[in-house]
Amino acid sequence: MSVKVLIIIPCFNEEQSLPGLLANLKDCITQSAFTVIPVVVNDCSRDGSAVVARSLGVNVLNLPSNLGIGGAVQTGIKYALSKGFDYCIQMDGDGQHPPAEFEKLISTAIKTGADVVIGSRFLTGEGFQSTFIRRLGIKYFHFLNRVLTGKSIHDITSGYRLLGEKAMKLAANYYPDDYPEPESLVFFSKHGLKIVEVPVTMHHRQGGKSSIGTFASVYYWVKVTAAMFYSYIRKQ
Repeated sequence: MSVKVLIIIPCFNEEQSLPGLLANLKDCITQSAFTVIPVVVNDCSRDGSAVVARSLGVNVLNLPSNLGIGGAVQTGIKYALSKGFDYCIQMDGDGQHPPAEFEKLISTAIKTGADVVIGSRFLTGEGFQSTFIRRLGIKYFHFLNRVLTGKSIHDITSGYRLLGEKAMKLAANYYPDDYPEPESLVFFSKHGLKIVEVPVTMHHRQGGKSSIGTFASVYYWVKVTAAMFYSYIRKQ
């Protein structure tokens, strides 16, 4: 039986980066040993993101209101479950996540039986390593996650990740709204899911603007810290 994988591309105003990303992704899909389908989840973009995606033959799920990254990803996860996909992969629409690496995530999940596979930029130190302030934050969240769960996840804020059926079912019922990556991993760990990291080489964003600016970083640290503790103590 062929393994079916949905690639979820949450999108908010990524008109500039989508053409290159989707063209590259489609080339990689044609060479894949797996059945891979991309879908763009349009989070009320104000530019032509949805038009660009459709013009390249990619299915688009339009959200009725701006739900943020967590809501967009959860929408894609629910879609994957409803269509019977074995795995889903989150791939950012800004071009930072290399499509050529998605096969590595799938193969690792199959080989190790992992429920969650994270594409990590820090295991080999190659490619774009993010800014100094963000690397500092990632180290902090890595430490906090290890304290809460006992697990060491080096690139805990990476959005390039694969979810298996168990993880998808959990995420369909509960998934954090803003900056969901660290909090969701605490949630998955609490439910006993197997989480594995694999090295990937990430790039600078190809267009658009990051949702986390310099001044927002402090707010991000505080909010995510509280969210990780909440995810740890919540009952379900």
